[in-house]
Amino acid sequence: MKPASLAFTRFARKRLLPRIPLPLENRLEAERRLRGKEDFSKLSLSDTIIVSHEKSGRTWLRVMLSRFYQQRYRLPEEKLLNFDRLHRIDSRVPVVFFTHDRHLGYYTGNWNNDDLYQSAPVILLVRDPRDVAVSFYFDWKYRMSDHNRKLNQLPLDDISMFDFMMRKQSGLPAVIAFMNRWHERLVQMPDLHLFRYEDMRADTANELGKILRILAADPQPEELQEIVAYAEFERMKQREFTGNTRDSRICPTDPDNPDSFKARRAKVGGYRDYFNEDQLQEIDALVANTLNPGYGY
Repeated sequence: MKPASLAFTRFARKRLLPRIPLPLENRLEAERRLRGKEDFSKLSLSDTIIVSHEKSGRTWLRVMLSRFYQQRYRLPEEKLLNFDRLHRIDSRVPVVFFTHDRHLGYYTGNWNNDDLYQSAPVILLVRDPRDVAVSFYFDWKYRMSDHNRKLNQLPLDDISMFDFMMRKQSGLPAVIAFMNRWHERLVQMPDLHLFRYEDMRADTANELGKILRILAADPQPEELQEIVAYAEFERMKQREFTGNTRDSRICPTDPDNPDSFKARRAKVGGYRDYFNEDQLQEIDALVANTLNPGYGY
């Protein structure tokens, strides 16, 4: 059971807050705080926390973890792992909190919340920030509501991909800042585990097995192989295209536009396909000069 405070916070954010006659910016600030309060509550109730920047492969990982528990405990395929959703169906499934670490600071009053993340093992999922920023651009352009653009302080008017990429508040510099902040925590948090999207693509079964063992599971090789096949990119995209994902968050906003799909390309280094040589030099220099080299990008 979720505690009453968490249930009420979610109810207030979704139902009550939009009806309160406040200026828009005040309402957005209140929603950010409520989302931060919700995250604060979830941190202390979670068995495992998975942190990532948007567009770092979280949906893919969520589908694979969900598939493991669906198969292991014969749970409904349409129910994906989302905090305590599967735990309430079968208590053997852990409570897993997926977060982008975007709103907690609005509630706590600071962005130095390392101690709050030490209540459970933390999995940090990262991806080449250049690929992240490009994927985030398509999400912003084709999938995101105006409300969420305003909430997350993203552009409201159409801008070029390069301008979005270089925008300090939400583009590549912001992704790098997020990754640098979390890299500092690798030496401060003994139960923080780093996983790279690129390594997961190269050896999915092995990396997924490591993550499941952090979740206190004991995956067997045949289970991992079945999961890898089930979550293969083209199969995920086909299920999204046909509407067989059974999850409203994993569906295209326009079936005729491949850039509006949740499973869009999944290409490692795909950012290079969208910029000219001068732009690529500027983008690569920004990563070389500002991203912590410990990530290997």
